[in-house]
Amino acid sequence: MRIAVIGTGYVGLVSGTCFAETGNQVTCVDIDEAKVKSLQSGKITIYEPGLEKLFERNLKEGRLHFTTNIEEAIKEAKIIFLALPTPPGEDGSADLSYVLGVAEQLGKIMTEYKVIVDKSTVPVGTAEKVHKAVAANYSGDFDIVSNPEFLREGVAVDDFMKPDRVVVGCSSERAQKLMAELYAPFVRQGNPVIFMDEKSAELTKYAANSFLATKITFMNEISRVCELVGADVDKVRKGIGTDTRIGNRFLFPGIGYGGSCFPKDVKALVKSSSEVNYDFKILNAVEEVNESQKTYLIPKIKAHFAGDLKGMKFALWGLAFKPNTDDIREAPALYLIDELLKAGAIVTAFDPEAMKNVKDVVGDKINYANDMYLALENADALIIATEWAEFRNPNFERIGKGLKNKTIFDGRNLFNLEKMSEERFTYYSIGRETIK
Repeated sequence: MRIAVIGTGYVGLVSGTCFAETGNQVTCVDIDEAKVKSLQSGKITIYEPGLEKLFERNLKEGRLHFTTNIEEAIKEAKIIFLALPTPPGEDGSADLSYVLGVAEQLGKIMTEYKVIVDKSTVPVGTAEKVHKAVAANYSGDFDIVSNPEFLREGVAVDDFMKPDRVVVGCSSERAQKLMAELYAPFVRQGNPVIFMDEKSAELTKYAANSFLATKITFMNEISRVCELVGADVDKVRKGIGTDTRIGNRFLFPGIGYGGSCFPKDVKALVKSSSEVNYDFKILNAVEEVNESQKTYLIPKIKAHFAGDLKGMKFALWGLAFKPNTDDIREAPALYLIDELLKAGAIVTAFDPEAMKNVKDVVGDKINYANDMYLALENADALIIATEWAEFRNPNFERIGKGLKNKTIFDGRNLFNLEKMSEERFTYYSIGRETIK
């Protein structure tokens, strides 16, 4: 099948590459000429484990193409995916200008039936708006489909190639048949392709991400209670996670969620609910708690150092909002850096993938180390903000020798409390006993 993917960001590039992997002819479009030239030359533009291998193979075998010419891309395509940005406005609403702008453009150049698929995360009612934008310039047959993505950064290739489910919102049997054919290779083990109306599909994405954000935030609140009453959040987590009605995923406390999806989608669902006069109280609370959770370590740090951080040096491990990605959007590390700099502290950071992106935002306000242990030199304490695998089993002797004080503030609960006691560290974590 011939497919066009408009937008070569995270969703567009992963989707286009994975569709090509199952034998489709895929042309990806972007207005950024430099990015397109880079992709055409075989240089991938995002970091995502496992993607580069598929990208190189399908580019070499002639199934994956890149262009800046949208007319060329859609000419023979049966299905056109819109994988465009929908950034949040100041009021939390999703900005549909990119999506609707391309929809208008498609209407001007289409000459035959196409299925146009909203792959971007969009609010309820977007399919109708896209249909209207296309129809304003094209009177022929076409269908609009809502097909939200459920890709987790760091494991997006597996998520796409072996999805738990595929959600497709459409009102046309013709479009449904094409979408079923396209996704058949991805669900051979029996996982469902769930067909529904467009509005339900649009809401499903927001509902899923908002529920997971709520689950994370609930555990962060439980961790605060644990600290106040002397309970251990790890034991509580295991105690409730074995209940099959709850499950054990997304129950790990920490310093809040970030990234491109959860913050944006929670805000958008709150906003779209308010537009129909519904006050989404739970999600308003989720936003409030998560915002404060990102800097939850700061009062602990200030209390430990008697309230004065001026001139103190801190090593920071982890900058990305989660491991196995270079994405720093809404990353808790950025909030910690901001608070530390306001207090007059000096920060030296290390992250396996995200340092370039942080340099673009923070610049030389902090220092950057080429090695996790080099970041420790002459630091008064270590702060951990991202749970990269290489941080989980470090050389504690090297940590102790590198730091001026054997003190760790762990925002991801990476280390065992008994181990920290044996190694004679002062160790602060989330929802657990402080080791001194």
